[in-house]
Amino acid sequence: MNQENAATTAQLDSGVPNFSVLLSSTSRGARLARLLAADQLRTWELPTEAASHVVAELAANAAIHGRHPGRSFRLTLYVIGSTLRIEVTDTRGDRRPKLQEPDTDAESGRGLLLVDALADRWGVAEDRFPRKTVWAELRLPRPERAPTGSGGARD
Repeated sequence: MNQENAATTAQLDSGVPNFSVLLSSTSRGARLARLLAADQLRTWELPTEAASHVVAELAANAAIHGRHPGRSFRLTLYVIGSTLRIEVTDTRGDRRPKLQEPDTDAESGRGLLLVDALADRWGVAEDRFPRKTVWAELRLPRPERAPTGSGGARD
């Protein structure tokens, strides 16, 4: 089985929905990360737009800046309470991302600005060398209560 198709979806003993997949550190792997994340979020009946943009940026950074020949990156999604946590782990712990304003004529360098704008929190966690995990958290909207049809004041 191709490693890009070997995704795992599980629910931990604590009832935390989670999804994890190992992808090649290529532009194809980054695109696939965004598509798989959006599909998983739809399965969980969660909003996809902001999270898809965050996944796309973190995965692109892993494929471009976190790339080490022959090594993959991992995308992990999980939901705890009303928070979606997105994690992208790559094998370049020596290259930590930092938020910075790009030159006005630069054609790239705005990805973390987008992550910073869309995520409620984000950061970098060091892992066993040589890995690092860049994570972002997005607060999820509360589900709307369906009307009961009883005609009460709350319907």
